[in-house]
Amino acid sequence: MIRALPAALLMLALAAPATAAEPTVTIAFVGDIMLTDTPGKVVRQGRDPFAPFSDLLKQADIRVGNLECVVATTGVADPAKPYSFRAHPRTLPVLKRHFDVVGLANNHSGDFGPAAFAEMLGRLDKAGIAYFGGGHTLKEAHTPLIIERKGLRIALLGYDEFFPRSFEADVDKPGVAWSEDEQVRLDITTARSLHRADLVIPVMHWGWENEQRASARQRQLARLMIDAGADAVVGGHPHVTQDIETYRGKPIIYSLGNFLFDSFTSEDNNTGWLLHMEVGREGVRHWRTHIARIDREGVPHPDRRKAGSCWEAGQTEARPCSDKPAAR
Repeated sequence: MIRALPAALLMLALAAPATAAEPTVTIAFVGDIMLTDTPGKVVRQGRDPFAPFSDLLKQADIRVGNLECVVATTGVADPAKPYSFRAHPRTLPVLKRHFDVVGLANNHSGDFGPAAFAEMLGRLDKAGIAYFGGGHTLKEAHTPLIIERKGLRIALLGYDEFFPRSFEADVDKPGVAWSEDEQVRLDITTARSLHRADLVIPVMHWGWENEQRASARQRQLARLMIDAGADAVVGGHPHVTQDIETYRGKPIIYSLGNFLFDSFTSEDNNTGWLLHMEVGREGVRHWRTHIARIDREGVPHPDRRKAGSCWEAGQTEARPCSDKPAAR
């Protein structure tokens, strides 16, 4: 026989708050952002090169890009490099408008020497743009950036493994975090144990330029990072997008390609991805790519005619997104 609840208990049950849903945080990742040359001229003319992607970037709780240049007024170009990128500080307010965080672990951050790199760190701090993968010292470069949103603590780590290694930070020299397998493994485990991260996402600068499939080295390192506790791996550097895979249920996006970059003529080099990744306490729940087409000024535009790729937790591979953008 089922007995009815007393009226007082029934009212308390109805008034009790529902169990709070686990939070979802959306992170937008883009590839290489180069703010000098033609993109720098666009900013100098008072235009916003990120404007075509503004609405898509606004949909994310955290917006992350790879800053593929140094932003400074000092320093001397590395004579051994064929291309050296130094952007004017006037570009930082435009960058801040669209991005919360930049990765510094790449092969152009040190183009104008340690002093220019240190100047950039100060300017990023003043502009309110967080950074990871670089710092005033070796320890700082390897310390994760912890971003807390909706009660989730997300650790971002960044590493470069494309020459020159001379840009690497040292105990008393500003620079980038270099990729050494055991150090990477330690950084990931420390992000959880010491920095109390709920999720850890390494962002890599790796691979060979213009190769559309990840190398054996990239695959080996990606698996090492996930085995160490990473929840996803996001990469760049090859100036083209690369393949995507799932390992132990966790996504590996090997290269997002270029995002804001000029001087390329190939369609592959002028195609990049904006990656929207939804994460929860248990890891990545969903991700999708939005395709960027880069014009002659290096400015990215969303491709409204072609759908990107989509993935849900539990799937072994990505599929074309079903909500193909309408042509405009």
